[in-house]
Amino acid sequence: MLSSRPRDHGRHGDGDPRSLRREYHEFLLQRIEEYKNSLGRREILAIGDEAVQELDQSTTGQYVLTEVLVLEHVDRIIMKRLRLPSFPRWKRQHRALRDAQRQPTHWGLEPDSLLVDYGLRLEPAEEVVVIGARWLSAALFLAAHDARVLLLDQDLGAIESAEQRAVTEQLALRFEALVLQFGGWFPECRPVLALVDPAALTETRPPDRAHALDSLRRRTATGGVHLVLPAVRGEGVVPLDPAQLQPTYADWEIVRRPRSPRGSGFAAIKPRQNDTG
Repeated sequence: MLSSRPRDHGRHGDGDPRSLRREYHEFLLQRIEEYKNSLGRREILAIGDEAVQELDQSTTGQYVLTEVLVLEHVDRIIMKRLRLPSFPRWKRQHRALRDAQRQPTHWGLEPDSLLVDYGLRLEPAEEVVVIGARWLSAALFLAAHDARVLLLDQDLGAIESAEQRAVTEQLALRFEALVLQFGGWFPECRPVLALVDPAALTETRPPDRAHALDSLRRRTATGGVHLVLPAVRGEGVVPLDPAQLQPTYADWEIVRRPRSPRGSGFAAIKPRQNDTG
C-alpha cells in the first residue's frame, strides 16, 4: 500500500540480478530486431550465409547445423556489428539511466506536485493505472520507480507510440499499454494509485465516462489514491475541468495543494472502511 511518506527508491529493483539479466536480454533483442527491420531481404540472407560459414568452420562437422543454431549465430554477428555492450558495461550505463529517470525533472514533472508526492510513496511492484496517453511521461516516471504501470487510452496510435517509448527507455518490463473504449470492458487490475487525465475523457459520453471511472474506483485498493490531473488542452478540444470529475468522488477524501490554482487537479483517497465504492 501507499506509505505515509516518500520512500527511498535508490536500493530496490536494480539490485535483483535476475531482473537485470532479463532487462539486458530485452535490450539486446530490441536492438537486434531494430537492425533486422532496417535491412532488406538480400542483406538478411547474406548474414545468414555468413553465420553458416562461421559455424561450419568452428564446429568442423561435429554438430548438425540447425535453424536455431544459425539464428542464434546471426544474432551474435549483429551484436558485433552494432558493438552492443557486454552485461557489465550495460549494467553501469543502465544504472545511470535509471537514476536519471527517477528524477521528476527528467520527465518535465514538477518535483513538488501531488503526482510526485504520491508516486514516491509506492512500494516496488505495486499497480498503477494511467488513463490518458498524454501523461505517458508520468507513467514512465512511476515505472522507473519499479511500479507496474498500465496505461489506457482510446487512441490506438497513442498506445503504440507509448509502447515503443517504453521499450526505448528500457522500461517495457514494468509497463503495459492497452487501447479500449471507455464505458465498455475494463481490464482486471488492483491499483493503489491511478492517474486520470480529464482530457482523455472529454469526448466520451457522460454515461460511458461514469462507467469507466466507476470500474476504476471499484478495482482500486482500499486506501488507494486517484489523482485527477490538470487537463492538457489538445488541438481544437476544450478539455474537461478537473472539478467536473470531483462529484464522482463524493464519498472519497479530497486533497489539494494549498493555494493551488483552479484546474490544477486534486487527489481522491478511497475510504478504508469502504472497499466497494
